[in-house]
This record gives sequence, structure tokens and C-alpha cells, in this order.
Amino acid sequence: MIKLDMKPSENSKARLIGYLHDRVENEMPTRLTRPCVLICPGGGYEFLSERESDPPAFAFFARGYNVFILYYSVKEQAAQMSPLVEISDSVRLIRRNSAEWGINADQIAVCGFSAGAHLAASLGTLWNHPALKEKTDTGNGANRPDAMILCYPVISSGPYAHRGSICQITGGKDDPELLELFSLEKQVSSQTPPAFLWHTVEDGTVPVENTMLFISALQKHKVPFECHIYPNGGHGLSMCSDEVNTPNPHCASWFRLCETWLNDLFHFTY
Repeated sequence: MIKLDMKPSENSKARLIGYLHDRVENEMPTRLTRPCVLICPGGGYEFLSERESDPPAFAFFARGYNVFILYYSVKEQAAQMSPLVEISDSVRLIRRNSAEWGINADQIAVCGFSAGAHLAASLGTLWNHPALKEKTDTGNGANRPDAMILCYPVISSGPYAHRGSICQITGGKDDPELLELFSLEKQVSSQTPPAFLWHTVEDGTVPVENTMLFISALQKHKVPFECHIYPNGGHGLSMCSDEVNTPNPHCASWFRLCETWLNDLFHFTY
């Protein structure tokens, strides 16, 4: 394993941690390059959950993926679109260094949990938005992810919003334009990448309607997706394991289902 520790851009306050597989040319010539998953932990844009950082990253790594974890800006630093700039810069950085790091440049997925899923979905829907281009160089679409994995995502700023997340990302401003921008079910287009989503009906923190609104928008714009709604389980389940203190064998199936979906999308076998 090769570990990387860097900033998404020169002046960024975010931290990007990478875990790359060693390349063994003589014995594993078909694994010189691999798909990549960029993890965005949740925490309501107030903190970054450790339970949603290393555990999912190492799970994807164990299944043959190169992985990164983005420790993006939170609290008062989450305003001014800072997290979106950071994830945009991160995808560009990964793609720019894909040959050196053994990554397939057209197989970069963003994976987020709760508010981290809002961030991942923000990039998936706003990667080409003028508001983002005013903040950073998007590289003529080099920041666009090839897939989104959205785990119990914050999506809407409407009636089903997680108000804490929306308050942080808008800087506490009741600005109709900002609220519209970050209500992501309204930002889906035919250029939005394919998505895998899962949620629980019993989620008392981020209502399941967030996921339902987003898949309705994906369907409207004919964007491929797979979605799993589990009847039981609360918020913040992460890997649904004893390790993260949320054992739930039924919901734990999300990772196997996601892996199958992503492998099929990227034509990757392990």
C-alpha cells in the first residue's frame, strides 16, 4: 500500500488522504491501473465522521479500488462553496495524476455519507455550474466524477431538508438563490453521472424523501441509477458493522450491492 497526504490545491484548507495499491508489473499486469473511489464523510457540515472515513475507504480498497478520503471544510469554513471547490479540485488532482498513481482516469467515483453525500451529489450536479467556475478552475469538465455513491444523502433544501447541513453550507443565509443551488434535486441534468443510493425509511435525521426526490430527478433526466430503501435502521449507519457500532446485517448488504453496481459500470473484476 502507498499512502498519500496532500492538499487538493495549493492554498486549500482541506486534506486529501490516498491509499493506492502497489503496482506489480511482472506478476499483475492487468492491475497496473484501477478504478478510484473518493470518500466524503458526513457530519452535517459541522464535523467529519471517523466512522464514515477509514471503514468505507478500506472496504473499497480491499475490493481492489484505489481510494481517497477528503477531509473538507466544515462549520463557518463550509460557506462560500468551499467544500464544493475542494471536492472539485480533488477530482481534478486525481485525474491529473492518474497515470502516476495507477488510476483509470475515466473511472473516478465520489462516495458520500449524509452531508458528505450532499457534497458528492453537489459535484455530480454542479460540476459545470457557472457559480463553481467563478470559484475555481474546473478544467473544462475534468472535475466531473464518473459515478456517485450516495449513502443516506442530504439532498433538498425544501420541506425535507436537514436544516443543520443547509444552514452550514449556505453560511446561515436565507438566500433564495443559494437555497435553490443546494437543493440538488433541482440541479440534475442529463450530464449528471450515474448514481447508487441507499437510505432507510426509519431515518429520523435525514428523511428518506431526500433520496426519493433525487431518484425522481434522475429518472426524469434519464440518468442511470440504482437505489435501495431499507425498512429499518437509523441514520449514520456507515458500514452497518460492529466496528462502527451500528450492526445491521440487512442494511450491510448495501456495500455488496454497490460493489456489484460499480464493478458493472466500470467493467472491473476482482
